Amino acid sequence: MLEHSEKERSAYVERVTGETDIKLSLKLDGSGKAEVDTGIGFFDHMLNSFARHGLFDLQLVAKGDLEVDSHHTIEDTGIVLGEAIKKAVGDKKGIRRFGNFILPMDEALVLCALDLSGRPYLMEDFTFSVPKVGEFDTEMVHEFFYAISYSAGMNLHFKMLSGGNNHHVIEAAFKAFAKALDEAVSFDERISDVLSTKGSL
Repeated sequence: MLEHSEKERSAYVERVTGETDIKLSLKLDGSGKAEVDTGIGFFDHMLNSFARHGLFDLQLVAKGDLEVDSHHTIEDTGIVLGEAIKKAVGDKKGIRRFGNFILPMDEALVLCALDLSGRPYLMEDFTFSVPKVGEFDTEMVHEFFYAISYSAGMNLHFKMLSGGNNHHVIEAAFKAFAKALDEAVSFDERISDVLSTKGSL
């Protein structure tokens, strides 16, 4: 079920499968408030950081087959979040469309650049030295952002410019994504229609 409000630029998405049951509410023009429960502590921390630093309001409850592993819960949350972003942005009239941010976190430095083009693509070069941070599988960083890029119709790039601590690198990625997305969905008074020579995105 999808609901969309152009006035508030918000969306509510539910997704139920044999592996996960996810309910998510997103408000783009928020204040950074978050209520998140995925059953994966580190993932909750990352999603809270995403909301706080992007100034998005996020409510999320995800129930997944964590007795198997974290894969389905994290990937499906990415699908749902991407759908919510796409619905909340709406027709994209007046928005900057592009966003980028280079975020430092101690020794880690991560660049995120994105384009709300309607064309999904993910490029990233993360390297991790451990398989897990808490109960979060580090290989799921790729799967989470891949799911977002495809369900939101977003061209999404990450460059890991430096980093040694896996927690720092992942958190820098989530925060850089939040800041880049906040820029891309923000309005520019000089843009009266859609920022594209084609006239649509």
